[in-house]
Amino acid sequence: MPTDPYYRGDLALVHQRGFAHHAAAVAPGILSLLAPVGARGGCVLELGCGTGLLTAELVAAGHRVVATDPSPAMLELAGAALGDRAELRRLSLPDDPLPAADAIVAVGHPLNYVADAPEFERAIIAVARALRPGGVVAMDVCDSAWGAARLGAPNLGRSGPDWAIITEFSAPSPDRFVRDITTFVANCDGSWRRDSEHHENVLVDTSLIPGMLAAEGVEARILASFGTERLPEGLVAVVGHRPE
Repeated sequence: MPTDPYYRGDLALVHQRGFAHHAAAVAPGILSLLAPVGARGGCVLELGCGTGLLTAELVAAGHRVVATDPSPAMLELAGAALGDRAELRRLSLPDDPLPAADAIVAVGHPLNYVADAPEFERAIIAVARALRPGGVVAMDVCDSAWGAARLGAPNLGRSGPDWAIITEFSAPSPDRFVRDITTFVANCDGSWRRDSEHHENVLVDTSLIPGMLAAEGVEARILASFGTERLPEGLVAVVGHRPE
C-alpha cells in the first residue's frame, strides 16, 4: 500500500479543479456560525482542509486559520493557492494531537476516513478536548444512511479540459462505504496518465455524536445543513459549542 493512500497527486489535483462545489455551498452557513469567533479574533482549526477550498473562504472572511490535512499532495496545492494567509499542518486523525482552537471545522467528511467506529469516537473526543470555552464546532459527517442511499449506484464519471474521473461505489457492510477512484490527467506533451485509489469510509450512527461530545462538555446538535444549503443524502451537519 502507498505511504499516502488517499488523495495522492493526481486525485488531489482533480479535487481542486472539479470539486469546489461542496465548499462553496457550505461556506455561507459555516461563516455565519463562526461570526462570534471572528469578532473576538479567535483561531479556527480546519480538519481535512484538502486543497484549501473552504480555507480560502475562511481567510477571506478575516479568520485566523490553522488548516490541516493528512495528504501531503493536498497541502502542497493548498499552500500554492493560499500562500501565507493560513498556517498549514499535516495532521492525521485520530492520533495526532490537535492544537487548541476557538472553532473547529471539518467538511468533506474527513472524520469518516478513520478505520472504524472506535477510532471515530476517539476523533470526536479529540475535537471536543481541543475546543476552547466559548468555541464553536461545525463538521459534516456521513451517517449510516450514506451507504444505503448509494447501494447499487452506477459508476460516476466527470471530466474537465485536462482531467477525468471515474468512481465506482460499493457498500460491503452497513458501516463501510467504498469508492474505487480512477483519475486521468493530461501531461504537458498531450498524453494522459492514469492513477487509481481505493477509499474506505466508516459510516456511523450520527445520533450518538451529541452524547459523545456532551461527555466532554460540548453541546451539539445534528442538523440537515449548516445554513440554507442542501447536503447530499446521508451527510449531516454537526454543530455545537463549548459553554464559557
